[in-house]
Amino acid sequence: MKKVSEMKKQEKTERTKARILNAAMQEFGEKGYLRTTVNAICTHYHIPKGLLYHNFAGKDELYLICVERCFSELISYLQPHAIAEIETYLELRFQYFARNPLYARLFFEAVLQPPEGLAEQIKKSREAFDCFNRQTFHVILSRMKLREGVTEADAMEYYELMMELFNGYFSGMAKAGQDFSKLITEHEKKLAKMLDFMLYGTVERGMLLK
Repeated sequence: MKKVSEMKKQEKTERTKARILNAAMQEFGEKGYLRTTVNAICTHYHIPKGLLYHNFAGKDELYLICVERCFSELISYLQPHAIAEIETYLELRFQYFARNPLYARLFFEAVLQPPEGLAEQIKKSREAFDCFNRQTFHVILSRMKLREGVTEADAMEYYELMMELFNGYFSGMAKAGQDFSKLITEHEKKLAKMLDFMLYGTVERGMLLK
């Protein structure tokens, strides 16, 4: 009887945590980290503040859990697909973000404008996603003929450097206060072009205009 009671108590606790996290995801996904407060989460979703603090340390812990869930669910969406072409990868990303706007907002804020003081924890949370990206690019490269003198290690190093610079460019735009919905659209559009240029080049080698 005691075990049944403990199980019911555990189930109730898990339901409470899920309710609080769903409320936090809604707030962070709509407003971002800076404009979200514990008071807003509690007020808008009728959650007693004491109950929230009984289950979570506060705003930062809620945000980090939501970010980790965002990366994890994006991987879960992408992983079942046999991604062998860059176009497939980009199309799947576009579909996911279009269907999950709250996750899209949270994902891009975490990547481009991580809240001050949480950058290291977020970097750790996105390690699995970065690893998935590297593995995907490795598969894509393995199906392509590299230029003479270019190794796969060279290509991977270049890819990671370009992604760092690319996201750094958009990070500057995010910090300048550009609207996040427009930023997301622009990021994905330019990402497709950047990866196309990186893989296929911008000019016909040896072909000069007369």
